[in-house]
Amino acid sequence: MTDEPLVLGIETSCDETGVGIVRGTTLLADAVASSVDEHARFGGVVPEVASRAHLEAMVPTIDRALKEAGVRARDLDGIAVTAGPGLAGALLVGVSAAKAYAYALGKPLYGVNHLASHICVDQLEHGPLPEPTMALLVSGGHSSLLLSSDITSDVRPMGATIDDAAGEAFDKIARVLNLGFPGGPVIDRYAKEGDPRAIAFPRGLTGPRDPAYDFSFSGLKTAVARWIEARRAAGEDVPVRDVAASFQEAVVDVLTRKAVRACKDEGVDHLMIGGGVAANSRLRALALERCEAAGIRLRVPRPKLCTDNGAMVAALGAEMVARNRVPSAWDLSADSSLPVTEPHVPGHDHVHEVSKENLYS
Repeated sequence: MTDEPLVLGIETSCDETGVGIVRGTTLLADAVASSVDEHARFGGVVPEVASRAHLEAMVPTIDRALKEAGVRARDLDGIAVTAGPGLAGALLVGVSAAKAYAYALGKPLYGVNHLASHICVDQLEHGPLPEPTMALLVSGGHSSLLLSSDITSDVRPMGATIDDAAGEAFDKIARVLNLGFPGGPVIDRYAKEGDPRAIAFPRGLTGPRDPAYDFSFSGLKTAVARWIEARRAAGEDVPVRDVAASFQEAVVDVLTRKAVRACKDEGVDHLMIGGGVAANSRLRALALERCEAAGIRLRVPRPKLCTDNGAMVAALGAEMVARNRVPSAWDLSADSSLPVTEPHVPGHDHVHEVSKENLYS
């Protein structure tokens, strides 16, 4: 027996239906149903397809997670769900499911922030987060530097992408190279056999007058695409592996350089990296190299916890319960542009009176 909160988390911000169950900072179940194959022929995520896939996968995935964790739904201490940011329709499926389960079970509901969840998931890998925590989040929709003194209530943006996020750039360059979708894993694979110094691609926003912590990958994406087009127009072969390696090096060089600088400037002696692109092998290697040189401790969850998953939502939900944060109201809705400064969407103290009658008891 333990007093640590048992929480189920639901993640549906994009194309992964994720359901996780944690007890405190211990992961009990991490069930995922992916619709990525359904989007591959379109070269990107189609919101309507993603929403339908979430709807079909939700109940089976929750059942699988409960079975894997070996717990009953009535034993849960709370239900957490990604309320934003993300695709509006996809988020609505998850929020609606979470409200239904929470109401039927008489459990508190916590609408949490997708980005804050990506930070909190590291607790499942390396224990409680230091306070403050410097986090570099890199995914298909976000490239952000965040400083958090309390993951449940205080997350401060240091910098963000002003155009294409890192993951989005990976997808677009993979498409130009005819490598398929999603681009991150395939670029990483081809880059391992290429020369990262073969082509001098630009490093965006790294000049002395540029914003210290903001990111821009649009210019890099354009430069790579034009280089490839020029080779093809001249009837020359495109060295796919060298292009992949050189492009990848340009991305991770900027990401790690700015992250280490932020740590130094803020006097933070550790760095957490999360989000789907955190699974990239070169990003992990270069970040470790630069952090060790700067005397900074690096924390990166295992690749499976870097991509979108329900475990990260459950981890943040467990923190909400442990710190006695006010649950969300029953009128909680999806917010596709929920700011990272709002780790969770609270409600009113009396909001759960209506659910005290457990419909499953």
